Amino acid sequence: MNDPMASTPSPVPDLNRNRLPTLFEVLSRRTLPPVDLFSFYIYMRDQQRSVDYLDFWLDVAQHMSLCRHYVRELRRSVLVGTPDLDKTSKRSSAILEGLGDLNHSAAGPSMYATEKERDQDAQMSMFLREDRNPHDSPHSSNGRRARASTNLSSTPREPNTDSNSPAHTVARQDIRASAEKILYTFLLPGAEREITLPGSITQDVTTAIEEFGRDDPEVFDVAKDYVFQAMERDAFPGFLRMKALGNLIPPTLIMRLIFGLVSMFGGFWAAFILIFLNKDRMTRCWLILPFTLGVYFLASYQYSLDPVLALLGFSEYTPFNFSRIREPYVRKLLARRAIMVLAVTLLVDAALCVLFILVPGKRL
Repeated sequence: MNDPMASTPSPVPDLNRNRLPTLFEVLSRRTLPPVDLFSFYIYMRDQQRSVDYLDFWLDVAQHMSLCRHYVRELRRSVLVGTPDLDKTSKRSSAILEGLGDLNHSAAGPSMYATEKERDQDAQMSMFLREDRNPHDSPHSSNGRRARASTNLSSTPREPNTDSNSPAHTVARQDIRASAEKILYTFLLPGAEREITLPGSITQDVTTAIEEFGRDDPEVFDVAKDYVFQAMERDAFPGFLRMKALGNLIPPTLIMRLIFGLVSMFGGFWAAFILIFLNKDRMTRCWLILPFTLGVYFLASYQYSLDPVLALLGFSEYTPFNFSRIREPYVRKLLARRAIMVLAVTLLVDAALCVLFILVPGKRL
């Protein structure tokens, strides 16, 4: 499994956000647990069973980071007049000089980019098309697959992970290998982790990489935006319901439902037995125990929330593994819901206990 936390460092989380985060903020690591990227990755893997879409997004974002790093280093060498200038044409050098610092934070969908970022990314892609090595022009599909597999045995998350280039630099072949690895892992029919995209998108990306030898970030833009919108529409609302309005996961909820039903059955069974045996009210006070447990676990199931854990500041991300709730708005939201769930639990529990403890007994 690819680690979503291993790519480019995120911007500083927004601790003053007085709302639920957007998917883009989660993907760019501007959020804290339980609505952070790690929690979303676990949700996509365990609940949605579609983590390949998220991995595709993360790999394309890392490809963008590789390209920015490569162009930034090359631009620095051009500006200081090093011999690397000879590697570029006059047109490419002009593009490099006009690019700027390329220091915007994380790769995102086109609709979230500012006009300046879009212009810089478009110029960077133009430069990479100009900079393409003639020997990297299209070869046979099988040959390129073998080369991608050899050059990049795992998805590139950090610059220079699988490169022979000097420290803190990215070689041109790393970018080519990264683009090919994304294509052969996620997009081609029968790929190891093939994701479902419209045929026209897959065909356009395949043609651009295999026939035209492209490896610039723009080649993945349409596919990346499509995957983002699919996750935003189909997966992210459920993630927010689970993590921002609750603190339990489905397997635990099922266990609580079963335990709650068993406790309630035990409570009713014991209550009628004690009533028909005409036991005194002090003895019947033991009914508080099964009714309280039953109501508590059924309320937890109904609201997907354990109120005590929420008030203590914990959220479950895998069965019986909990993390601190660090997102301020989510912490306040869950605390309010926890108080409401506790109030409902106490009200229902009190009604049941009063009814079965105070009702007159009659021995049969």
